[in-house]
Amino acid sequence: MCGIVGYIGENSASPVLIDGLKKLEYRGYDSAGIAVFGGEGVQVKKTKGRIADLEQKLVIEGTPEGSVGIGHTRWATHGAPDDLNAHPHRGGNGRITLVHNGIIENYIELKIMLEQKGYKFVSQTDTEVLAHLFDFFYNGDSLEAMSNVMKTVRGSYAAAVLIDDRPDEIIAARKDSPLIVGLGKGENFLASDIPAVLKYTRECYLLDDNQIALLTRESVKLYNINKQEIHKDIYHVTWDVEAAEKGGFDHFMKKEIAQQPGTVRDTLSPRIKNGSVVIDELSLSDEEIKNIGTIHIVACGSAWHVGTAAKYIIEHLAGIPCEVDLASEFRYRNPIVRPSDICIVISQSGETADTLAALREAKGKGAKIVSIVNVVASTIARESDDVIYTLAGPEIAVATTKAFSAQLNVVYLLAIKFAKARGLISKEEEEKYCREMLKLPEIIEGVLKMDPYLKELAKKYVNSENVFFIGRGLDYAISLEGSLKLKEISYIHSEAYAAGELKHGTISLIEEGTPVFAVATQPDLLEKTLGNIKEVKARGAKVIALVGENHTDADEFADDIIRVPEVSDFLMPSLTVVPLQIFAYYMAVGRGCDVDKPRNLAKSVTVE
Repeated sequence: MCGIVGYIGENSASPVLIDGLKKLEYRGYDSAGIAVFGGEGVQVKKTKGRIADLEQKLVIEGTPEGSVGIGHTRWATHGAPDDLNAHPHRGGNGRITLVHNGIIENYIELKIMLEQKGYKFVSQTDTEVLAHLFDFFYNGDSLEAMSNVMKTVRGSYAAAVLIDDRPDEIIAARKDSPLIVGLGKGENFLASDIPAVLKYTRECYLLDDNQIALLTRESVKLYNINKQEIHKDIYHVTWDVEAAEKGGFDHFMKKEIAQQPGTVRDTLSPRIKNGSVVIDELSLSDEEIKNIGTIHIVACGSAWHVGTAAKYIIEHLAGIPCEVDLASEFRYRNPIVRPSDICIVISQSGETADTLAALREAKGKGAKIVSIVNVVASTIARESDDVIYTLAGPEIAVATTKAFSAQLNVVYLLAIKFAKARGLISKEEEEKYCREMLKLPEIIEGVLKMDPYLKELAKKYVNSENVFFIGRGLDYAISLEGSLKLKEISYIHSEAYAAGELKHGTISLIEEGTPVFAVATQPDLLEKTLGNIKEVKARGAKVIALVGENHTDADEFADDIIRVPEVSDFLMPSLTVVPLQIFAYYMAVGRGCDVDKPRNLAKSVTVE
């Protein structure tokens, strides 16, 4: 991990590579490097730190000249984030230069074999094994070598290779880690994601697993793992490069928080017609919906929090049993999946390795796969039976905001669709819910106006060492998300708990002055949550209550109050998550953190 770029053409490669790497910064990284073919062969420049550190190094040492090159931003998996472990890596006597995303699972046995063959290793990475292995197989035929490498290694990867005696080509391959080829005139491009090439071209090939791309200045040829040439449709990018710019905001995260009304509108509007939920992408008939056995929801991180909310919403409205699994656990617990089951897969990037593996596990056991994905034509989207795109547009900040909100709204649509098909809500109720959902963008606009208040609230708590979140039901699901947002961008230790669990151990962590967010918007659970608020308040906690605007019961116990408008109970997460996002943002800004690129995190997690 985490970002690959490549260029072959008539122009200087280095500026194109640096520009492409900057467009991939949202994926998270801790070192960067480039390799360029020039008059003195391949020159490699790499360094620990940000791309700005690499640029400074190029100023001092000189920028490599040449019109063919590859670049990489690394998120450390094997070996510390330092100059030595940074990509690109050299293979053999230096004739192979390689960048790689992913993890090679059998790298230890391959390393032992290669050491016995006389290869010397200088880094701690599994990537260097790939470079040496390519050299081991290379006998003048790059396609043959790549095919043999792919048949030998186990794991996930996207890789791009320069070969000293083939200065007019780049060869690349993909398995379980995204890779696209950008098509130009007299030049071609390689990248982990479309924004890296969008400045130069809108025409792309989206590589599938076990496919190889051979790039020259004038052509791109694609092959399968057995070296047979294949042909793919060209994917035309329709969204604008400006969508990946900050647009006047200090951070991408702040921009993406502000974009949520539009995102929710874009996700809902095409799927609500004449007061009914119409999901054209969903092929399930009403009869099939009636016969669903269990819904398995699998996701990671924030998407798992959407899945947790989905369980409450779907079971309540549609009466279908739901199981929610962290994707990284699902495949290893030998889940019981039957042909009558469906699996809802939730992923912003559509490339999350754990989620993709869980999808394949469920599909292999006969479940129908319905995915909720933001990135069009991503791997999860392509491998699903049905895919419902969230239409959130590019999300650049590592911490998700607008994609989370879009996913929530797809869940609402599915729950209503399922409930109507099973005869559990009337046509009148469906129309009521649809009217209310269509008002959500405007209501969220109103919630965003709380920004100044939340900014001041963050100043009050910015020096906190621990923050806790409590809630019940859907409020617990949003507590999980609020806690994650806070910890991932501000680095404050934060945990979320089901409020009823406090007395089973957690309450021992409450000390004088400890901030506790109490999310309490569900009327049926409000009385119980108020009891939990009293419990932490009695032990010295500073309570920030997040409640509906008509609820005043918590006022006498809370130190601070955040009020959101009243909507149907199951729609409340769309409102309560917004102030928690804004609060986390200002906490991170106040602590001087890198909001868009928090340490150690990656946007698209393509390793397990």
